[in-house]
Amino acid sequence: MSTEQKGILTECKLPNSAYDQLWDRIIVPDQLKEQLISQILLEFTVRRKIERGALPIHGVILLTGPPGTGKTSLAKAAASRAAGFLTAGVVQFIEVEPHGLTSSSLGRSQKDMHNFLTGTIAERAKQGPLIVLLDEVETMAVNRQKLSLDANPIDVHRATDAVLAALDHLAEEYPDLLFIATSNFEEAVDGAFLSRADLILQIEKPGPAACAAILEDTLEIMGETWKKLRNLPKTDGFAAACAEAIGLDGRQIRKAVLHACASSRVTARDPNMLSIESLTGALCKAKGKTI
Repeated sequence: MSTEQKGILTECKLPNSAYDQLWDRIIVPDQLKEQLISQILLEFTVRRKIERGALPIHGVILLTGPPGTGKTSLAKAAASRAAGFLTAGVVQFIEVEPHGLTSSSLGRSQKDMHNFLTGTIAERAKQGPLIVLLDEVETMAVNRQKLSLDANPIDVHRATDAVLAALDHLAEEYPDLLFIATSNFEEAVDGAFLSRADLILQIEKPGPAACAAILEDTLEIMGETWKKLRNLPKTDGFAAACAEAIGLDGRQIRKAVLHACASSRVTARDPNMLSIESLTGALCKAKGKTI
């Protein structure tokens, strides 16, 4: 799935089994998942049949929210799941490397953005249905109203202009092209880009029930190899551990399990020896609490 072409981080065909496996691992409200899948399907259903002048569909979905909430994984999984429902056959998928398209050289970013979108992406879109993941889209469509006068602001303005112009062109020419963008900081994304999004979904940090589900899922995954870990959710202290997980994002919760296993040489060599107390302690440390 890897590629060395500038601007492309990964490239594959959908459905993709690796992405499909992410679907159940991402603990977000079922309604949010359903809305995302439905929007992807709608994009491929409606855009060919309705003039953009009557219904301005831009082929852009934006997922926003704090780091670690699973936006990128959710985008990949939803794209793969939706592709399985489409009758058009194989869907191509590209994950963009945004930092590979930005430059400190005056005028370079604008040129690279334009060439990539109207060249590389357009060529792929000519071949059939295509979903493009724009991770950290704020690096490509910077909020121009919040720019300072430093660091070549005119070039940044022009780079954002190039992205917006290219998106308009691509939306007009390729109705089977869909962008799924993510951002940790919605306020850093240019307002003109936000206005082009057909759907903006906010991915929040997990609530109490989701925290417990993420913690249990992580122990279940590790429990496939170290069987005793599957018993931890059944212990008396598991509710207290889940309570300590509240306020963390999904990535932090999963990493806390690893940190707990690394708390001693004994558990590092045999995670079966992990205690509920060590797990709770690791979750406390992840929140910056002293124990």
